[in-house]
Amino acid sequence: MLLLRLALLLLAAVTAFAVTALIRANARRLGTIQAPNERSSHTVPTPSGGGVGIVAGGTLATLVLVLPDRWPLGLGVACALAVAAIGFLDDRTPLPARLRLTAQLLLVALTLVLAVPLDGLARATGLPLPALLVGAMALVVAVYWINLFNFMDGIDGIAGSEAIFMSCAAALLMLLADPDAAVAAPFWMLLAVAAATAGFLVLNWPPAKIFMGDAGSTWLGFMLVLCGLVSIAEGTLSLAQWSILAAAFVTDATVTLFRRLLRRERVFEAHRRHAYQALSRRWQSHRRVTLAFIGVNVVWLLPLAWLSAQPGWMWPAVALAYLPLGAIALAAGAGAPERQA
Repeated sequence: MLLLRLALLLLAAVTAFAVTALIRANARRLGTIQAPNERSSHTVPTPSGGGVGIVAGGTLATLVLVLPDRWPLGLGVACALAVAAIGFLDDRTPLPARLRLTAQLLLVALTLVLAVPLDGLARATGLPLPALLVGAMALVVAVYWINLFNFMDGIDGIAGSEAIFMSCAAALLMLLADPDAAVAAPFWMLLAVAAATAGFLVLNWPPAKIFMGDAGSTWLGFMLVLCGLVSIAEGTLSLAQWSILAAAFVTDATVTLFRRLLRRERVFEAHRRHAYQALSRRWQSHRRVTLAFIGVNVVWLLPLAWLSAQPGWMWPAVALAYLPLGAIALAAGAGAPERQA
């Protein structure tokens, strides 16, 4: 069984690479060449839509891994596929934000009902809240995360490396807490997401030969939140641990959002005002910024995520993760006009 699962991970990576390469070779015919503009961070026309490779490899592997033993999770994967399809359509012909958000809300709500144990999720909060209210809160957080992850996919390699880090780190923390987690479906789903993303990242590492696009970023956001909610509900990982693992992206995107809201800007419009984008212009390098995010994740956030599981350290560890990153995001120019970033 172990060899079969490892073979599926290899298949996910190879499939993702092959599909990404195929899309790159046919980008002009598919109409997915992305020309530089005032809101982009690249300077030459580059193919987009490569995230379809992640979707193909990841969906194939996760469905085989979770069916038939955990068929409700398979329904969640199917909803992720629908979100990716909407993202691909948006890559080719921009869709109204209201339509995208409505579809995401419906698909996440369906996943919460079918695939996530809401009673377990309510117990995991440690608060006397009804499961329905916790489910509604999870719906808002999940849709915010999916769009946040999409917003953070703006320079070469950053979203792919973040997805690999979060997936592998979460799987590692599961094993450290309970070695028996290695037989659980969420553990292998996380590794399948990481494997498929690694296959794509070969072509997306700076300087990128192809971009991820909304199809890949929304699928990754959906799959990470699905694995997160299920693992929290089942008690294999905590809300604090997932919050810490996501802190680099959450902090940059949220500080940027609030600063733009304070300026009464249209926050759904494309821009390049995140801290990571400001840093890429200041440092004149996508690679350095992506490596900096990887360094923060591995050296700072992963140990804190482990520490948060120790008695008395849950919320202090969360504060240690977010407060310095919030200050760094402000200093880097998150949400500030470009001339001030």
